[in-house]
Amino acid sequence: MNEWVELLLEPTYLLIIALFVIIVLGIAILALWVKLNRLRKTYVKMMDSMNVTDLEQVLTQLKENVELAAARTEAQDVRLNAMESAMKTMNSRVGVKRFNAFGDSGSNMSFSVALLSEQQDGVVLTGIHSRNETYMYAKPIARGKSDYRLSPEEEEAINQCAQPEPK
Repeated sequence: MNEWVELLLEPTYLLIIALFVIIVLGIAILALWVKLNRLRKTYVKMMDSMNVTDLEQVLTQLKENVELAAARTEAQDVRLNAMESAMKTMNSRVGVKRFNAFGDSGSNMSFSVALLSEQQDGVVLTGIHSRNETYMYAKPIARGKSDYRLSPEEEEAINQCAQPEPK
């Protein structure tokens, strides 16, 4: 074993080993330099697109943008909830029933129109048409019911409003 050690310690072999180590280290340095160059180009490209000089500014700007977006989303949620609440009280449901009030003459010129909210609050309008004149009646509706007697046509118009809207 001492022979191997003595052989490796000869100046010629030491020179070959040193050259081999230098070549391997040179290749490693070259590979790292190429990677660093690519990373530097990517960094410069990113920084130029953000119009800032350091990464800390980029992160601060991104954090501010996220906070601003979160605040806007929160404000929009509040507005959306307010609109949804208001829409429930609007008379947005309509039911129409046409009918012949006098079976012996005329056609389906009489009508009942229900204008109700989601809670079934609103009004039902009825127009009774005869040959010489037309009479209009309005009855308030609360929770789908009225203090006044409802005709079958008025109830049908109200029932049309109670059906869920197709999506």
